[in-house]
Amino acid sequence: MPDPRFFEDLGPTSLGELATLTGAQLVGADSSDRRVSRVSTLAHAGPDSVTFLNDRKYAAELARVRPGACFLPSALADQAPEGCVVLIAANPQGAYALAAQRLHRPRPAGLDAIADDAHIEDGVVLGAGVVIGPAAQVGRGTRIGPNTVIGPGVAIGRDCEIGPNVSIGFALVGDRVKVLAGARIGEPGFGATVGPKGLIDIPQLGRVILQDGVSVGANTTIDRGAFDDTVIGENTKIDNLVQIAHNVHVGRNCVMAAHTGISGSVTIGDGAQFGGRAGVADHVTIGAGARVGAASGVMKNIPAGETWGGMPARPIRHWLKETAWLARMAARKAGGEA
Repeated sequence: MPDPRFFEDLGPTSLGELATLTGAQLVGADSSDRRVSRVSTLAHAGPDSVTFLNDRKYAAELARVRPGACFLPSALADQAPEGCVVLIAANPQGAYALAAQRLHRPRPAGLDAIADDAHIEDGVVLGAGVVIGPAAQVGRGTRIGPNTVIGPGVAIGRDCEIGPNVSIGFALVGDRVKVLAGARIGEPGFGATVGPKGLIDIPQLGRVILQDGVSVGANTTIDRGAFDDTVIGENTKIDNLVQIAHNVHVGRNCVMAAHTGISGSVTIGDGAQFGGRAGVADHVTIGAGARVGAASGVMKNIPAGETWGGMPARPIRHWLKETAWLARMAARKAGGEA
């Protein structure tokens, strides 16, 4: 379930209403009055939730979790387990997104600069123009720079340094964390799909977790999860102008140089290192202690401890050999033409 510190619960609602809202076909007229209270990804589904399935390879997972209802394409309607109400949709993910908008929404920021129910411990220093939302918490010894906005429900630990013009929302921040000027923590990750009338946003219902000792550079963006969390592990150091997308899990003691871009649902092991302007495609796993060269483009998994470079990235020795060979061939051709 989306964290109630950050999201309001708008349910429950009937499956008949969701079918009308999404244009889905409800299988079983007697199911119209059945109610669900939340949306959920397949991994977290339960009897009070509605989920979606696009791919037959996850049918076993659907049978295991037994959700209350599921949006399915007509070709997979027979994959629903007993007790799971089927809603047939041309685009199950789009129907799921509309259902999520009906059942959940972000908590409002409120009207006061410092909310009455915000909990600010002794020794906190707030710069001019700081905004702290309802039910937010700030730990002892933390300093927050001018014009920074701390959203509803956000928890910031002790002895943190939050720079000016930072925004932090939908986030849990540990102790001794540094967030430099202009960073954006917890904005919605990029997710869109086709709805009945064109493209629609997929609600991003997860959080950002910055563990103890993390450093986040100026103008860096870390998106909150689509449903699961985006997690930055202890003592990881992130440079300026880095983009980390939704659902990324970064291990402890990692280093990312400026302009690194990490796509959604990437998993990065402890101690991994990224040179400037490195890019990683979505759903890739970077092993512990792996190193990615500057300006490399990672398109597949990197085993632990290996160093890769190039575009597309491959083991560094292979890339260097290929580069040297190309240089020799180019030199021979130039010499022959001369």
